[in-house]
Amino acid sequence: MWATAVGVARVRALESERKNALFHDPLAQAFAAAGGLWPSSPPPGDEAARRRRAAVSSSIVIRTRFLDDLLRQASASGVRQVVLLGAGMDSRAFRMDWPEGTRLFEVDTAAPLDFKASVLRRERAVARCERITVAVDLREDWPGALAAAGHDPASPTVWIAEGLLIYLPEDAVELLLARIGALSAAGSRMGLTWGSRGVIERFGADAEPGSAASMWVSEMPDDPVGRLAGHGWAAVGHTLRERAAAYGRPLGTPPRYEEGPGGLISAVRR
Repeated sequence: MWATAVGVARVRALESERKNALFHDPLAQAFAAAGGLWPSSPPPGDEAARRRRAAVSSSIVIRTRFLDDLLRQASASGVRQVVLLGAGMDSRAFRMDWPEGTRLFEVDTAAPLDFKASVLRRERAVARCERITVAVDLREDWPGALAAAGHDPASPTVWIAEGLLIYLPEDAVELLLARIGALSAAGSRMGLTWGSRGVIERFGADAEPGSAASMWVSEMPDDPVGRLAGHGWAAVGHTLRERAAAYGRPLGTPPRYEEGPGGLISAVRR
């Protein structure tokens, strides 16, 4: 599944080339090129497929900016521990300005972390904080591996699960949230992206085997704020459409269905 992370890097590279880019990711092009996804390939002839691709790309851009803002807010509040779950080709350790003393843990399996390390060496990239990689499968004892890497559960942490929950079955999502809660001191923050209701039917039903959408298995619960309250978090949900408009990048198509709770979640540990 880590090849999907290279696809996300390609989207971020394309966004970074825009004059009005919502963020700049200097390493994204290098990740995409090393993964064979640069320059961009021509869009498929299927118009419906082209629209789906554009919609997914837009969602990646908006969620990236949303979580960038959340991380800046967490840093401003004094949080100095960051954990990226399923980090993939995330380059926030290198492209964002971090306060002194920030420790950023990237948790993922060995394959994407090794691929990423080879690109970072070639690019001579230098992290702007203390960056610690934790090679472990999230289906295993990742809290133990995180503790061994130096994470301090007594200090507030900002957790990021970007583009991750949609690939996990419901029981795995619950376990992940429970584990995060057990490692979160009061004042911790969390940023989640949760697949909106109906997204699997709209995008995954006719997805090509092996594509990202073909591996989607989990959608947002009917009440994500309530679900997180049960895990000890005060959460706020935002829709992609709402955030896109706020960033000056309104979605060009009207909603085809009644939009429910938003799948971009920010939360504070109570």
